[in-house]
Amino acid sequence: MLGALTQVITYVVPFLLVLTAIVTIHELGHFSVARAFSVKIDRFAIGFGRAVFRRTDRNGVEWRVGWLPLGGYVKFSGDLDASSVPDRRGLDALKADIIAREGAGAERDYFHFKPVWQRALVVAAGPAANFVLAIAIFTVLFSVVGVSMTPARVIQVQPNSPAAAAGFRNGDLITGVNGRAIEDGSEVTRVVSLSSGDPVRFTVERGGAVVQLVATPERRVEQDPIAGRVSIGRIGLGLGASRGDVRHVRYNPIEAAGRGVRETGAVLGTTLTYLGRIVTGRESGDQLSGPLGIAKASGALTNAAVDANPDPWAIAANLLLTLTSFAAILSIGIGFLNLLPIPILDGGHLLFYGYEAVARQPVAARYQEAGYRVGLALLAGLMLFATWNDLQKLNLFKFLGGLVS
Repeated sequence: MLGALTQVITYVVPFLLVLTAIVTIHELGHFSVARAFSVKIDRFAIGFGRAVFRRTDRNGVEWRVGWLPLGGYVKFSGDLDASSVPDRRGLDALKADIIAREGAGAERDYFHFKPVWQRALVVAAGPAANFVLAIAIFTVLFSVVGVSMTPARVIQVQPNSPAAAAGFRNGDLITGVNGRAIEDGSEVTRVVSLSSGDPVRFTVERGGAVVQLVATPERRVEQDPIAGRVSIGRIGLGLGASRGDVRHVRYNPIEAAGRGVRETGAVLGTTLTYLGRIVTGRESGDQLSGPLGIAKASGALTNAAVDANPDPWAIAANLLLTLTSFAAILSIGIGFLNLLPIPILDGGHLLFYGYEAVARQPVAARYQEAGYRVGLALLAGLMLFATWNDLQKLNLFKFLGGLVS
């Protein structure tokens, strides 16, 4: 029983804390822009189910915390439900009811009667807040903590590997990948891991000369201490550097913000690349993770932070740094997920608003209703697929069994 409690504290609690913070920022994005456009709001909720905290402010907004901290929402006045999906057939009746209760023109303060560009900005503000949060976190980390830059120096070339076939040698310094300059070995790993079967061009410094090499990564299945079983591209290179080659850099706030933007863009780019490879059949999609896998990863990161140094203050500092970095990555993922053009997600709303802006009329009610049903099915299917991946690649059947044993 004590072991199960320890696993819950290690794996679940950090994940829920990070997720709750990210969801709160996301919903505050929607809320703040809606308030800027004078939209009437009924409820700001974090979590679902029975309320453990509830307060109504002087503007009539109910601030609510549910017992199940796995999401949140902003409920605008006139919404049919918490997903902000209007009953289009009832909008005329809603407008008439508002005018009858509050007088002519009062409907202009309700979300569904706002100009389409304002509705679009309110919807887009949630994912945008997630990206801003990630940039802010990276900015603080790069300016306060700094970052260690490790040159991509080749220290090992595996025999009969793609790297050996390409002509790599020990001592080579990789300075560019696919025409883009790099500063750190992790950038090489990031590109190679998502390029199995695709030729990758390397710019290499060797003995004062510049050499161009091409290697095609091969797919390998490995056990990652954080992500579990992964299927990624490898070319058979070992990268490393002497202690004197490693630079620890702290950026000034402006430089840190710029690097934060680039880092956020790099994470988004990696995500888009992976999804694009799934669509084209070059990836199977077995690396997609759901809440279970993310919780397992957060627990592994927590354990690594605790094991890094036995000193209590060092443990606290490592935990804060690790969970903050994890929050930035997760915030980007949540922002991106919400922008997918799936009805019921923010991206689906934006898709409908785009049609409305071009056609000068909203999508017909029957198509919207069908779209939301299909979107809900797609989202449920995606979550089930990701959860199955988690159970398979992370051996979570054993993990979950430990929680209840």
